[in-house]
Amino acid sequence: MSGSVLLALRGASFAYEDGPAVLSGLDFEAREGRALALLGRNGSGKTTLMRLLSGGLRPREGQLTVEGRPVTYDRKGLTRLRTTVQLVVQDPDDQLFAASVSQDVSFGPLNLGLTDTEVRARVDEALAALDITALADRPTHLLSYGQRKRTAIAGAVAMRPRVLILDEPTAGLDPDGQERLLDTLGSLRDSGTTVMMATHDVDLALRWADDAALLTPAGVRAGPAPVMLARTDLLGEAGLRLPWGVAASRLLRSHGLLGDSEPGPRTAEQLAADFAAPVPAEGTTTDGRRP
Repeated sequence: MSGSVLLALRGASFAYEDGPAVLSGLDFEAREGRALALLGRNGSGKTTLMRLLSGGLRPREGQLTVEGRPVTYDRKGLTRLRTTVQLVVQDPDDQLFAASVSQDVSFGPLNLGLTDTEVRARVDEALAALDITALADRPTHLLSYGQRKRTAIAGAVAMRPRVLILDEPTAGLDPDGQERLLDTLGSLRDSGTTVMMATHDVDLALRWADDAALLTPAGVRAGPAPVMLARTDLLGEAGLRLPWGVAASRLLRSHGLLGDSEPGPRTAEQLAADFAAPVPAEGTTTDGRRP
C-alpha cells in the first residue's frame, strides 16, 4: 500500500465495562490520501475501532499514534486528534442538533476558537464540497434523509480533517444519492483527505476503495482492495461473500477473455463497456462485410 502511515493503532485492546474483549492486540493503520474500506460481520468491532481511531474511546492496552506521535488523552491531545480525525456516525440524527444547516456545520469550527471570517469560510467550503450550499438556511428538521447525511458529513469536513471516517455512509440512500455521495468522497480523497468507510457492501468496497481492511476473529488483515476482496478464506472469516466483480473476473479468465495480469471489472457498467459487442453498421455483419 502506498502513502505514509498517518493514523495507527499498535497492540490495541478494548473491552466495554463488565464485557468480554471486543478487540485484542490489534494493529491497524490508515495511510495518507487513500480510500480505505473497513469490513466485517456484525459484532466484529468495526464501530469500536472507529471510535478508538477518533478518540471517542481509549484503548485499554496499546497506543494510538498520529504520524508516529502518541496521542495523549488530555484536552490538548484530544483537540489535536479531533482536528486531524473526524468520525461521522451512521444515523445523521445522532449528529445533527442545531436549528439550521449552516449553524450545525459551523459548530465544530466555532469550538476551535476561529474568527467569524474563518468560520464562515470553512462553512461555505464544506457546504460546497457536499453540494448543499442551497440548503444553508434550511431548518435541519425539514431535510430529507440524504440531505441530513450530507449535512452531518459537511460538519466533519468543516473541521478540515486529514482523516474522515464514515460509518455506513451509503446506508438508507437511493442509488442516485449513493452515486452523488461517492463522487463527493472521491473529490475529498483527490484533495488529499484519507477517507475511511465502514461497510458491509463488498461490491461497493471493491469499486470505491484503494485498500480494504477485513476484521476477522484472528485480527485485522489489510491490503489493496482487489487483492483482499478476492481472498475467499478471509472473506469467510469476516462473514462476507465474494464481490460480484471478482466472480465476474474469474469467469472471464476461465474463458480466456481476460489476461491473468489484466484488472477485472469492478462494476457491471465497466463490464458492459469493456466487453460490449460492436454494433454493426446498417446492412453489414459484425465483421463489417455485407451479407
